[in-house]
Amino acid sequence: MNDHPANLAGQVEPGAADLEAATRRLMTALDALESAVERRREADRDEDELATRIQALGADRSRLADELDGSLMKSRRLERTNREIAERLDTAIGTIRAVLNGGEAQDNAHDDEQDDEDDE
Repeated sequence: MNDHPANLAGQVEPGAADLEAATRRLMTALDALESAVERRREADRDEDELATRIQALGADRSRLADELDGSLMKSRRLERTNREIAERLDTAIGTIRAVLNGGEAQDNAHDDEQDDEDDE
C-alpha cells in the first residue's frame, strides 16, 4: 500500500501550496527587480545624456569665450584706428582753415591794395 494519504479531488498538498506561494513571491520579486533594473538603465541613460549636454555646453562656452576675446581685440583695434583718423581729420581741418584764412588774408591785403590804387 501507499504510505501517502489519499489525495482527494481538488485538494492540494500543503507543501505544494507553500511552493506555489513561494513561486508567486519569487515571480513578483523578479518583476520588481526587472522594473528596478530598467529604471536604473533609464537613469544611467539620462545621466549620460546630461553629461553629454554639459560637455557640449562647456565646449560652446569655450568657443564663445574665444569669439568674445577676438571681438574685444578687434573692437579695441577699431577704437584706436578711429582715434587716429579723428586726429588726422582734426589736423587736416586745421590745415585747411589755416590755408583758407591765409587766402582770405591775402585777398584782403590784395583788396586793400586795389582800394589804395583806386583812391589815387
